[in-house]
Order: sequence, then C-alpha cells, then structure tokens
Amino acid sequence: MSEGKAEPSADAWTIRRVLTWATADFKQRGAGSPRLDAELLLCLALGVNRIALIVDSERPLAKEELARYRALHQRRRAGEPIAYLRGEREFYGRVFRVDARVLVPRPDTEVLVEVALARTEHASLACRVLDLCTGSGCVAVTLARERPTNRVWASDLSEGALTVARDNALRLGAVSLAFFRADLFDGVPADARFDLITANPPYIRDDELPTLAVDVRGFEPTLALVSGADGLDLMRRLVHEAPAHLAPGGVLAVEMGSDQGDAVEALFTARGFVDVERRRDYGGLDRVVSGVFPGVSGA
Repeated sequence: MSEGKAEPSADAWTIRRVLTWATADFKQRGAGSPRLDAELLLCLALGVNRIALIVDSERPLAKEELARYRALHQRRRAGEPIAYLRGEREFYGRVFRVDARVLVPRPDTEVLVEVALARTEHASLACRVLDLCTGSGCVAVTLARERPTNRVWASDLSEGALTVARDNALRLGAVSLAFFRADLFDGVPADARFDLITANPPYIRDDELPTLAVDVRGFEPTLALVSGADGLDLMRRLVHEAPAHLAPGGVLAVEMGSDQGDAVEALFTARGFVDVERRRDYGGLDRVVSGVFPGVSGA
C-alpha cells in the first residue's frame, strides 16, 4: 500500500490484513494509538462501525474501498488529526463536529465543565454563563444542555470557529445559547454580569509550539494555542478583566497548562478572588483553576 514495502496484490487485501499493515505502519511512525487510528480510518472509508471490522474481517476490499482508505491513511501519516479526518469528536457524551478552524476537543477539558457545574450548583436553575474562547463550542453547548434553564453566551475571536460552534449548538439542541464575536471581553456589553465565566484560552508558550506533536502544531489553529513567552498573556487579561463582568459571588473557571497552576492561582488571588481551587485532569495533572469574586459587581 506504500512505496518501499512488498505488499500483496490488491485483491488479497482483506479487512484484517489492511488493519494489520496499517497498525504496523502507524506504530513505526510513532503514532500514539496505531490500532485505533487504523480502525477508525477504515470504518470511515467503508462507512461501517468497528464491530463490522471484526465480523467481516476476512472480506476482501474492493479497489474503490482501498483507494478511499489509502487517501485517508496518507493524510493521517502526514499528521492530520483523526478528528479532522472524521469531522467529529466526542465530548462529554456528545458528538461535536470539528475541522481545522477549531481545536480538537480533549477529555481534559471535560474537567472544566465538571468544575463549572459543581461550583454553580447553588444557582443551577437560573445561571448566567459566559464562555470565552469557545472554539467548537464544546464547553458552552455542554453547559447549555446539562442545565437547560441556564442562559449561556459564548464568544470567540475567530469567525470560523463561531461558524463551527453555531452548527454544533443547532445540531445538539442547545437552544439557550447565543454566540458573538469578541476578543475576550471586548464586545461584551459593559453592563453585562454573569454568575459563571469559563474559558479555555491559549496557554502554550511561543517557544513550546515547535515541540508539540505534528498533529497539533501542523494542523490546529495557532491562534487558539499560543499566548506569549510564558503562555499567560491572554490569561492575565482574562483574570484581570473578569470581575467587571461577574455578579457578586460569581465564579471564574479556566483551563491552563499543567505547569501553570501556581502562576494562575497567584493571578486569581492578586485580583481578589477567594476560595481559589485547583483541579487535576484525568491524567493527574493540574488543569483547571477556579475562584469566586466576592466584590461589588463591576469592580
């Protein structure tokens, strides 16, 4: 199927043999989940689920099926994320459409949702929520669906990202959700106050970008990844400006890099937040900082 390897003729390529070859090829190239990658791409090429790959493992693939798979395999070889190839990614039990205009939703970001829901449980029936840097809309849509009586607003600087987010909201039935374009709080009405503000801002250091995996640095939007020499340029603005848009007792919850916990906590404390908490992701790494702003609205 590729140059430099002796391969059987096309009519001998069964599902099992394609998966065996593709898994070995991805593994040789350092893929993190070679078998899963091979299976997901073959499912996409054939229009079937993973169970069908087992049931029909000895079925030879037709030439057009091999051609479809080969094209997908080559794109994945070049580093294109599986989520972009499939056009979707699951987040918090829902399937979101994604493409190169937005970051691929990650399980670690589900922790941001969990923290946001837990820290606003007292206001769960009528919570006013603002999600900044919304990207695919995964956090905003999830908050709107988990608590349908809440009113959620979401913004992003990228018009392309907002197009993706609006589509996800429509498909997933997030009716209490509105989107608008803004650079953090620029564009948010001066008199708007929220009980909860969430954000997954860019937090990668400028010099760290070249060290990231190729499927991240080569395909995901740089605008949503990097934020200055220490990765905290946008975070500083966010934490400093948030109190002006929080109702008294409102909560700010942000995702951050695993090595930024001390710095982000310090930003919260210096700005007057109390009950500042840090939460780890599913891998045991620091991922979310949240706090309550007790001051007068608009401080």
